[in-house]
This record gives sequence, structure tokens and C-alpha cells, in this order.
Amino acid sequence: MSSPSLKSKKILSPRALATRLKKLKRATPVFTNGCYDLLHVGHISLLTRAKRLGTHLIVALNSDDSVRRLEKGPGRPLNTLADRLQVIAALEAVDFVTWFDDDTPLELIRQLKPRVLVKGGDWRVDQIIGAAEVLARKGKVKSLPFIAGKSTTQLIQKARGQN
Repeated sequence: MSSPSLKSKKILSPRALATRLKKLKRATPVFTNGCYDLLHVGHISLLTRAKRLGTHLIVALNSDDSVRRLEKGPGRPLNTLADRLQVIAALEAVDFVTWFDDDTPLELIRQLKPRVLVKGGDWRVDQIIGAAEVLARKGKVKSLPFIAGKSTTQLIQKARGQN
């Protein structure tokens, strides 16, 4: 995958982010990931709560090809990776944004070594990709509750007149 346009200092390639994290002293990096295709209040709530769990919030986005492989629905992602990176980087709670092209962020989690791993409430801790690696390093893994009725899929269905 070619690198997307990097217009924000918060947007770093996986390699550049790993280097940056090594330079941070006494940091508690928090890692979360997802498509973040159409930002909504559920995303904002999750990211704001995740930020409170450490010193630096890292958001890793699925590449466009990765989103398509996840079968999120026809025409997904709606926004390109470059656009999604810019939107997430604009959020106050987010310190760093990167991306991954694999089906899961496992290799990226191994590379970045976050102290805290966070996913939304539809994931049980024992199902979260990378949980074993973070816990083995004495880190924490959290599944934060969703805001009921707030999801990208529901929003797209509503926009298309399907609910």
C-alpha cells in the first residue's frame, strides 16, 4: 500500500510512529483501531474515554483494502484512508494516527507495544486482537461501553432510508 498524504503532524507511518514512541519518556500509550469511516458521537465518546487511560492516544485505521475485506457493506469505505486520517487527526483527544493494511492490527500492536489496548463494547476483552501481547507486557486491555444506537452502519442505513 502506498503512503497516504500526510498533512498533519499527528499522522505518522507505522515505522515513524514506532520510532516516535521509543523517544517518549514515561509514556503510557493507548491504542485503538477501526475503520472510522463516518465519524459519529459513538466514536467521539470512545476516543475521549480511551485518551483518559494513558498519556498518548494512538488510533490505527484500516486501509481501504482492509475495510473492503471486512465486508462492512457495499461501497465501503465511504471515505478514503487519506481523508479518514485527516478527520481523526483533527480530534483533540487523538495524539497520533497511523494505518494498517492487514486484516487485523496484530502486527502493528506488536510493533508499537502500547501499554493500554482499547476497543468498543461489542468486543469482549478475550476477543480483542493483541490482548494477549499487551497483557503479557503487564499492560491493560479495556472494552469500553457503546452509546446505544450509535453506529456507522446504522447511520448509513438511515441516510439510505433503510430504517
